[in-house]
Amino acid sequence: MSQMPDLAELAQTYASKSPQEILKLAFERFGDDLWISFSGAEDVVLLDMAWKLNKNVRVFSLDTGRLHPETYRFIDQVREHYGIGIEILSPDSRLLEPMVKDKGLFSFYRDGHGECCGIRKIEPLRRKLSDVSAWATGQRRDQSPGTRSHVPVIEADTAFSTAARTLYKFNPLAQMGSEEVWGYIRMLELPYNSLHERGFISIGCEPCTRPVLPNQHEREGRWWWEEATQKECGLHAGNLIAKQ
Repeated sequence: MSQMPDLAELAQTYASKSPQEILKLAFERFGDDLWISFSGAEDVVLLDMAWKLNKNVRVFSLDTGRLHPETYRFIDQVREHYGIGIEILSPDSRLLEPMVKDKGLFSFYRDGHGECCGIRKIEPLRRKLSDVSAWATGQRRDQSPGTRSHVPVIEADTAFSTAARTLYKFNPLAQMGSEEVWGYIRMLELPYNSLHERGFISIGCEPCTRPVLPNQHEREGRWWWEEATQKECGLHAGNLIAKQ
């Protein structure tokens, strides 16, 4: 089944259900056309739950070319742990090379992260999602009080849908808190990014991510030179639209 005309009703019905129940619905509706987005941070919880429901789960990850070495190793560790393929999405060199040539490798400190993320993240993701019916993400409401506090468990993706096609987005972990996520990881002894042991909580590209201090919110470690309430790279731009 590739259409969800009862989206609002489903979102309300599943708002308080478990991540596994939400994923089960996603697989029932979309089967192998459901893709799991794996960012190389805490998304291992989402992947573990999805893999237990469907051993042939389809997974992709964005390689911006600027990730930490630890993140690359972690992605490969997860691939081996579950015995699955992870499709790696890379930036289009025809867009990336002119930007780097004209502005250098660190223009985002002057101009904001929008252009760089647009080329390294959003364009590859848009390319991937152009022929996908549904995807599942590891977004959680506690990740960003400014942009993610009202993330629904099921939604129409306002950022990547087109006039001709609705893209459906599942956020099964929306209601899980960080403590619950890490309890799951420790209980099942799942692999995790070793950067978490060095004070990194929210992990993105190496130049744009830093550890956080005690009592700082995890999102303060991302794009720290920018205004705190707008910290979305564009992958979940619908969060910014929804809060306006």
